[in-house]
Amino acid sequence: MTETPDTMSAQGYRVLARKYRPQNFADLIGQEAMVRTLTNAVATGRIAQAYMLTGVRGIGKTTTARLIARALNYPGAPSIEMPELTPQCEAILESRHMDVIEMDAASNTGVDNMREIIDSVRYAPVSLRYKIYIIDEVHMLSKSAFNALLKTLEEPPPHIKFIFATTEIRKVPVTILSRCQRFDLKRLDAALLMQHYARIAALENVTIDEESLRMIVRASEGSVRDGLSLLDQAIAYGEGEVKAADVAGMMGLIDRSRIIDLFDAVMTGDTAKAIHEIEAQHEGGGDPETVLNDLADFVHWVTRLKVVKDSALTDPSRTEAEKSRGSDYAARLGMAHLTRAWQMLLKGISEVSYAGQPLLAAEMVLIRLAHAADLPSGEDLLKLMKQAPPAEKSAPIVMAQPAKRELPIAESVGTLALKPEATAPQAPTETRAFSNFADIIALVVEKRDVKLKGDLERFVRPIRVAPGQIELAMEQGASPGLPGELSRKLEAWTGRRWMVLVAKEGGDKPLALQKKDARESAFREAREEPSVQAILKRFPGSTVTDVRDPETLKPVEESDEESR
Repeated sequence: MTETPDTMSAQGYRVLARKYRPQNFADLIGQEAMVRTLTNAVATGRIAQAYMLTGVRGIGKTTTARLIARALNYPGAPSIEMPELTPQCEAILESRHMDVIEMDAASNTGVDNMREIIDSVRYAPVSLRYKIYIIDEVHMLSKSAFNALLKTLEEPPPHIKFIFATTEIRKVPVTILSRCQRFDLKRLDAALLMQHYARIAALENVTIDEESLRMIVRASEGSVRDGLSLLDQAIAYGEGEVKAADVAGMMGLIDRSRIIDLFDAVMTGDTAKAIHEIEAQHEGGGDPETVLNDLADFVHWVTRLKVVKDSALTDPSRTEAEKSRGSDYAARLGMAHLTRAWQMLLKGISEVSYAGQPLLAAEMVLIRLAHAADLPSGEDLLKLMKQAPPAEKSAPIVMAQPAKRELPIAESVGTLALKPEATAPQAPTETRAFSNFADIIALVVEKRDVKLKGDLERFVRPIRVAPGQIELAMEQGASPGLPGELSRKLEAWTGRRWMVLVAKEGGDKPLALQKKDARESAFREAREEPSVQAILKRFPGSTVTDVRDPETLKPVEESDEESR
């Protein structure tokens, strides 16, 4: 649909997202499955009493709801084709027909609003075949409002239809969903959106290059409305001619080739080049957080090329430079390096978003990336130790557990695992033999009594465990009722009486202290192991941060090893 200058001057300018709203289902792009279902339903008379439309923002949920309302009320008989735009059809599409009631659940959340609907459904439509209620963002209704609507929604009068729209389908109660015919409006792919925006630009007599379309489509993230809003802004910015440089400046984007240059600098460990590049991009109007987001996007693109190259190369939203240079990087870089860069960028983007000086924070992220680029993986490190003599100087490697990281770590090196003494398999609770206090703790863990487990490990000094009897001493600060609680729960769990004797002194250390001592001993043994000493000597500053039992570690798949 186009408009003449006269109508535009009379009505005022209409943004592209409203001006090019679909007038019929033929104009609705990318939702073929839903259109086919509705076509067959109307043809066979299997028209549901309620519809639920869900999808991302700007995908066309409200527009689709109006098209369904128009199709069900098309003059003569319900029709999907709708060849003629009648005055009633036009009123429905413009949301001004009295028999098609649109309401926003965000501002009508209460049960009183639903009572108004329930009271009004008894009345027949004034001029249409069906009186239709379109409720947008229905997930915003309160629980009581949903409950009030249930009975009417399940058995509405024959002249009533409901159409709901939501972006948060998981927040809609299942009792509502079960009474509706659900349609998931899918996110549109890049090729389809580029064609759609190019056609609209041609109707607006605007010239636009392919690179501009790529940037707009990528920024829209599959939302038709978001892309049209950006296109509208780009047309105004370029005074009728949309160029890639203007779109990039308007959205604060950087030329994709410069992002690739930045990627090349950090992955080759050229810190100075990386700093100069981001400073130049910042001086040119680039936002540091946007630059890092674009860099993360390119890391993902190279990783995708490494995994599914053939299908990825058909992506129309990617430039030729991204395809050619990205393929080269995918062939040369290992998966471990790419996944490590991805993880560090995710952490760095979060830091930049909260930093008072975003440029400085972004530079620190790039410095970490550049220094981590040539660090070996754990497997490569062990091979290196076996094949080459120790070097005098080398880059330090920090070995750390991910849960304890304060900064993104370049590479986690596999820690030395020490094998503890094997424990005998436990028998069922009823016939289990308790030979020591650790067996008692194991039963408490099995019963998931977290508080009792903590108290026993911290405050009990075990002395002796025998069938039906436990002798122990108490640490200062223990609850006086702890022995009685242990006796009662053991009796309930094992089916036999337990006597808990409390001595004033003696006993071993509490199990918590025993575990701490055992861990410190394991660390000492690990540091004294020759292979570990060789690694620590070769990489000054590296440390041992964990010691684990090799039998408790799951086999590491190749993809998991590379992601470390």
